[in-house]
Amino acid sequence: MTVRDNSARFQAPTPNVPHNDITDETVEAADVSGGLHFVVPTELVDLPTKGRFYPQGHPLHMKEEVEIKLMTAKEEDILVNKSLLKKGVALDRMLQSLIVTAGVRLEDLCIGDKNALIVASRISAYGAEYKASVTCPACAAAQEFTFNLEDNTTKTPDDLDLGEAKVTERGTFAFTLPRSKAVVETRLLTGRDEKRLLQSSKKNKNEFTLTDQFKAYIVAVNDVEDRNLIAEFINVMPAFDSKYLRNHYSKIVPNVDLTQFFECFECGHSQDMEVPFTTEFFWPRS
Repeated sequence: MTVRDNSARFQAPTPNVPHNDITDETVEAADVSGGLHFVVPTELVDLPTKGRFYPQGHPLHMKEEVEIKLMTAKEEDILVNKSLLKKGVALDRMLQSLIVTAGVRLEDLCIGDKNALIVASRISAYGAEYKASVTCPACAAAQEFTFNLEDNTTKTPDDLDLGEAKVTERGTFAFTLPRSKAVVETRLLTGRDEKRLLQSSKKNKNEFTLTDQFKAYIVAVNDVEDRNLIAEFINVMPAFDSKYLRNHYSKIVPNVDLTQFFECFECGHSQDMEVPFTTEFFWPRS
């Protein structure tokens, strides 16, 4: 994550632009008090995928970084907008507002890359220290624990545990299932897929179904790409194959690993714990 000096990119506001014509796309530099210019700094965020799983024509194809601006009061307004919160889109709208790299849409980002943007934007806005309420898995004691968001590792394509999976020419992964011997081709999930799964979970009392997840990332079975036939296969997939696919798919997803060491203040129990994403993540209490 590299903060950029944009002094050469952002000059004085474009002359003769009526106030009502200024949009979100207008260069973000304000002329105040007859010549004082405020410039929003930007930073480069490393992508866990390194751009290797985006198709040709995608703005991040083979790109290892994406440029975002630092969060401002404008983005904080988005985060507390009641209408956007009710629709469950406040976070996505905020992140999209931060993206500077031309042509990049948040919904087209792989989930791991989106997570990298979430972490980077939070650190730049409020710092790496994150105090969150957690419950001890051993004694169930509720307590406040401080996580360091910079204490993370990134799993890139070079770190993937492919096992018996093969990477195809179009950036997908092929698995041969042990029981059915079917060759299943999968892809990385995107922000759009995540949104659809969340909508599906609401219909199922906030629970994801395995079949919904499989339908989201399986693109072919034995080279057959018909969605109806794939759905039929998923419904009769042996449980042994289902478990195999879930376990191995999780190993091939580039992502930010925010698992950190936790020690209970009450009972002394210790274990690795995934950093919780609570309402305090973007609204720290102090």
